[in-house]
Amino acid sequence: MMVRQIAVGPMANFTYLVVEEASKEAMVVDSGWETEPIVKAVDEAGAKVAYVVATHGHFDHVSTLGKLARQLGAETVVHESSRADADLKVGDGSELGLGSGKVRVLHTPGHTPDSVCLYDDAHVFTGDTLFVGSIGRFESESAEEIFTSIHRVILRLPLSTMMYPGHDYGEVKCRTLEEESRSNPFLVARDFTSFASLFA
Repeated sequence: MMVRQIAVGPMANFTYLVVEEASKEAMVVDSGWETEPIVKAVDEAGAKVAYVVATHGHFDHVSTLGKLARQLGAETVVHESSRADADLKVGDGSELGLGSGKVRVLHTPGHTPDSVCLYDDAHVFTGDTLFVGSIGRFESESAEEIFTSIHRVILRLPLSTMMYPGHDYGEVKCRTLEEESRSNPFLVARDFTSFASLFA
């Protein structure tokens, strides 16, 4: 899959265009601000977008989801627990096909109850669950939930996986899970007691 990282809005958000290169079938991950840079990237790639997927329901990730989908002729996708309107609601393990490839939905509650990551066998789009050097702080969920999502879901993926976060908050814009596991204190903390102490 080809990945295009697109900076949007005033909160250092990242939107992603993910394209299966042979078919040019594509998906967009998150859309919370202006749609023009995303539509431009789609046009430049010659892509046909099938899905616009929200990693969670916060306004900076979904406020233009429907508008973008209409502009691109795509379906909107959210987790089944989300309150956001969508054409398709998916659960943990659901797969979205793009040409000969597929993207798997990983339910990763913690930042929000409806948080998901998206994994295509080489890249993982972590939304606000995991940032470069940090994590998305939990709201209605618990520290235990986000610990489980990070250590029992994301870190079970191959460490060669390239991790793409929902915001440009780190020292670099993306890096492998192996690099992240060595440098992010929330990933270095392998037991819950150590993890929870980071919130003190």
